Amino acid sequence: MFANDSNGSEDQLINAQLKSSNEDLWRVFRIMAEFVEGFEKMAKIKPSIVIFGSARTKPEDKYYKLAVDVAREVVKHGFGIITGGGPGIMEAGNKGAKEAGGSSTGINISLPHEQGANGFIDDDKNLMFRYFFVRKVMFFKYSQGYILLPGGFGTIDECFEVLTMIQTKKTDKFPVVMMGKDYWESLFDWMYEKLLKNKYINEEDMNLFSLTDDPKEAAKRIYDFHKGKDFTPNF
Repeated sequence: MFANDSNGSEDQLINAQLKSSNEDLWRVFRIMAEFVEGFEKMAKIKPSIVIFGSARTKPEDKYYKLAVDVAREVVKHGFGIITGGGPGIMEAGNKGAKEAGGSSTGINISLPHEQGANGFIDDDKNLMFRYFFVRKVMFFKYSQGYILLPGGFGTIDECFEVLTMIQTKKTDKFPVVMMGKDYWESLFDWMYEKLLKNKYINEEDMNLFSLTDDPKEAAKRIYDFHKGKDFTPNF
């Protein structure tokens, strides 16, 4: 009896492992499909700048208005706009691009309790992803620069991943502009006191980003960085 019980347990374990292996295999195919579809669509858009920030920012908020304004200025300098495709700062960035007659791309993520795409994304540039890491690759590969406005965990994650990619030379250097001095300055102070003084980063790493609340200045910094250069994917 005990031998039969043991064999039954082993069979159950083997069946569970086979099921898990099959699920992993199909997951790989889903991931590959997301990469292929994303690369095909993103390769067709014009050189664009990513705007990151909170999905919770309301239209009456000063940072929403700042995102609209900087998106318009970026478009005036010949770039399109890419956002995460949702509400808040993302919506504001797409709105500014749309109002200025520019390319407006949304790279959205499927989440249990999140929103759909905002209404300011071009119909042919509205992408939806299941996996965060695939979505991030689309941002990092096809953006010619980043503008970061105040946000939560996601914005901070994107901020430091962008800086890490540039610092480690896993991507070409490109401009990173942060907007919202009263939001970012305490983080800069912490980076200086805790990272730089303890030699966890080099002094030149503090020059990987800049800070301004002037939309025209932000757009000009990006334009000046790219002036006379060819646009290519970052890796």
